[in-house]
Amino acid sequence: MKILTSILTLSLFATAVQAAAPEAYRKLWRDPALNERIERNIEKYRKSDANIEVLDAAGKPVSGAKIELQQTGHEFLFGCNAFVLGQLEKKEQRYEEAFAKIFNFATVPFYWEGIEPAQGELRYSEPARDMWRRPPPERFLPWAAKNNITLKGHPLLWHAYNPPWLPKDADQLRSLYQKRFREIASRFGGKISIFDVVNESLVCSKSYPLLTPDRDYVRWAFAEAAPLFPEKTTLMINEITEYNFKPYETNPYVEQIKKLLSQGAKIRGIGLQYHFFRRQAVDKYLADPKCDPAKLLDLYEKFSEFNLPLYITEITFPSAGEDGDALQAEVVSDHYRLWFAAPKMAGITWWNLGDGTAVKGENEAKGGLLDAEFKPKAAYRALDQFINKQWKTRADVRTDTQGRAQFRGFHGTYRYVARVGGKKVEGTLRVQSCGDNNYVIRLPAAR
Repeated sequence: MKILTSILTLSLFATAVQAAAPEAYRKLWRDPALNERIERNIEKYRKSDANIEVLDAAGKPVSGAKIELQQTGHEFLFGCNAFVLGQLEKKEQRYEEAFAKIFNFATVPFYWEGIEPAQGELRYSEPARDMWRRPPPERFLPWAAKNNITLKGHPLLWHAYNPPWLPKDADQLRSLYQKRFREIASRFGGKISIFDVVNESLVCSKSYPLLTPDRDYVRWAFAEAAPLFPEKTTLMINEITEYNFKPYETNPYVEQIKKLLSQGAKIRGIGLQYHFFRRQAVDKYLADPKCDPAKLLDLYEKFSEFNLPLYITEITFPSAGEDGDALQAEVVSDHYRLWFAAPKMAGITWWNLGDGTAVKGENEAKGGLLDAEFKPKAAYRALDQFINKQWKTRADVRTDTQGRAQFRGFHGTYRYVARVGGKKVEGTLRVQSCGDNNYVIRLPAAR
């Protein structure tokens, strides 16, 4: 019944506005065996059992206590880049409210071109001259704290989007990177818990001064950055979309990660992008044999061998063209379910929340979850349904004669109310993917 409900939910998102996905695509993605696998994985990897014991003021078990539980937040990171925070004038409130309603994770821009556009002009904090899609990183800290949003810095090192004043000499450039790493770690280590250390090294420009045939600059960057950040910081490697479609055994990204780990690189997270910047590109993808959900899930499950968190770091599915909103909603719904089912998946990040906020040349795709007026599209509503309803747990349980009760829920934070007789206790607990999920609730003494 649960699998049927999920398929019907997807169909409602699709047919509400005459979706246009190819029949071959739907045949693969609606396959009952696939959907059973997805639901089985979600149940196994996204939920855990929690045990609650209710005691009275004297420490004795209380039977028949009713406990109401409502999930208030996710352990899993559902995210988006927040590159235009504070830059939208009349649309700002709409943007921030839409962001916080479904996301608990935000990517913060650390592109060198925006951090230091002229040598010595550091834009880590306010006041700073305005640059579109490049707010100073410190702008994000109070906003994230207010909305309980985890931040990710992107990226420490990339061959692209660098300021023109950087030297072409490799030794000079390495020295400047060391300075940059120290600055970022000293200002944001402990405040931002995840960083992309190196971005897109497998497609590095041949003109990049640090590029060598073995791409050793990646190992070097992790070796330089790791000692500067707290041990708990997730230091990531990130790569482009095509590596989602190469079998694990022959995947160059897998080979690179294995080599780096064998060299002692402190890689603590693995990222894969998922961009289609034109309607023609996504149409081609949906009709391509590589758009095979079973094979995608095979690859993500094989990535578990690294025992590292996996992230889909950047996502664009266009809504441009005929039936574009409906197509986007259907494809978004399908892919998010699949990604949420992957064992080591820890986060999924949409790229540009609103139409018109992409980098120049990509806005024609209309790849936002909000339209140009920042009103929700069908894809946004679909994610809202998943994140805030279908993938959140509400439960009512009663303690047995030993004062014990159990429930199974999605990983995250919960608010509980325990009642027995005229007594009531309220509080919070966490259902964790790793760790102890045993809790004791003590009732107050009678007055």
